[in-house]
Amino acid sequence: MKLLRTSLLLLLFLFSSNNFAQSIIRTTLDPGKVPPPPSNWSKKNKLGFDISEIAFVNWSAGGTSSISGLFKGEFTRTYAKENHKWFNELIVKYGMNKQDGTELRKTDDAFQFNSTYGFRNDTLSNWYYSAKFNFNTQFTNGYKYPNRDIAISKPFAPAYIFLGAGAEYSDKKKNRTFYFSPITLKTTLVLDDNLANQGAFGVKKAVYAPDPLDPENQILIEEGQKVKAEFGILFTGYMKSEIYKNIFYENRLTLYTDYLNHFGNVDVDYDTRLDLVVNAYVKANIGVHLVYDDDIKTKKDVVDPTTGTTSQVNDGPRTQLRQVLGVGLVYAF
Repeated sequence: MKLLRTSLLLLLFLFSSNNFAQSIIRTTLDPGKVPPPPSNWSKKNKLGFDISEIAFVNWSAGGTSSISGLFKGEFTRTYAKENHKWFNELIVKYGMNKQDGTELRKTDDAFQFNSTYGFRNDTLSNWYYSAKFNFNTQFTNGYKYPNRDIAISKPFAPAYIFLGAGAEYSDKKKNRTFYFSPITLKTTLVLDDNLANQGAFGVKKAVYAPDPLDPENQILIEEGQKVKAEFGILFTGYMKSEIYKNIFYENRLTLYTDYLNHFGNVDVDYDTRLDLVVNAYVKANIGVHLVYDDDIKTKKDVVDPTTGTTSQVNDGPRTQLRQVLGVGLVYAF
């Protein structure tokens, strides 16, 4: 009997030890397979290509064959931890068009980088004390077609830099962000001698004097300004909402006015877009981009009746409008 009790106790001990050992084995992770701690960074990448084409062969009603393509990319990096948020966004666009009988022409060209750092008092608030940096320029020369001899814009001519501090309201659930800064420095760069000497994009133009030896000739006395600094008020807004199933409406608005130079004369940059999602990779979009800046003067070609040469002169500020309709592929990763 004593032997039986001893055997039962031994079996119970071995059974318990085995279960305990299995429990340890099942719950202990290989140090090399331990999941990394959650990152405070989130990222989103989106590449897209829109194309439109029309061709005519013996078409009795007439027409011109053409093909257009637009490449676009959007990349975001966001750091969020407790009361801190740092949002970074890079937007690039470049489009070309080719028609029968004409040279290849640019239809869109943009390089834009935005960075906003914000701090809030508590994790429940949507209001942040924020500092914002914005940079805009283009990739290649721009022309007033069909004139391709004289460039009306170039890379870093112009380029715009906004740097300021203010308050930001950010609602992630509703996908809305509004920013207001009463202290914003706007810097306009025109890093091209010819455009700077013309006083393009609001910089101070060059100073000339008549040549005493040749009254028809002009002597450059002072080169045009390549950097223009302004100090004023900036407001930006962003909203994106699904107005119907798979139809998204997106708006970007920027308003700026300078304290010293014609205060109340507001520069407007408004970009609105309607995205129609077919599936994860195919989308159609309709967009309108409106720009008004008193410092941007439109160009007008003038032909000298005596020599027949063509030159460009300023024709005053105008409201700029660009409309886009496209269907293409989108890849997000």
